[in-house]
Amino acid sequence: MLVKVDFSSLGQIRPHEYASRFLFGGAVTVATGLIAKHYGPAIGGIFLAFPAIFPASVSLVAKKEKQKKERAGIEGENRGRVAAGIEATGAAMGCVGLATFAAVVAALLPGRPTAFALMMGTMAWALVACTVFLLRKRGRRWFRRPAWSSVDASEGNKKINKW
Repeated sequence: MLVKVDFSSLGQIRPHEYASRFLFGGAVTVATGLIAKHYGPAIGGIFLAFPAIFPASVSLVAKKEKQKKERAGIEGENRGRVAAGIEATGAAMGCVGLATFAAVVAALLPGRPTAFALMMGTMAWALVACTVFLLRKRGRRWFRRPAWSSVDASEGNKKINKW
């Protein structure tokens, strides 16, 4: 899979989808603020790592994929779930990099200049995020089904035919 940027999809997003992302993001931000007010900024800061628009993004991805399949005359519920799962996997991989960034910056900040700590944290984030991505990609190759198996989806079932 090649990683690429496709700006043409920005024109396909409807205003109400932007609004739902904004509302989800706002709700997560308010919840984080309330947690920080009650438990202190150290605990509240942990919750800032949660991607504020993740819930809205995943639900919109699932909805769009389902609608796309249904327009083609195919039941799209499963495809929507798979697409949302892929989105969630990417977010989880990004969170590993974000946690690395936070750990490096927290370790360096007390005794080093802020710019240096942020630069090192960013480099650690990039290294870890790319490593996790490559390990995931390689892991998919390691755990592929054998060549002699196939998925029989003719009647919607997902059994593996082995011979």
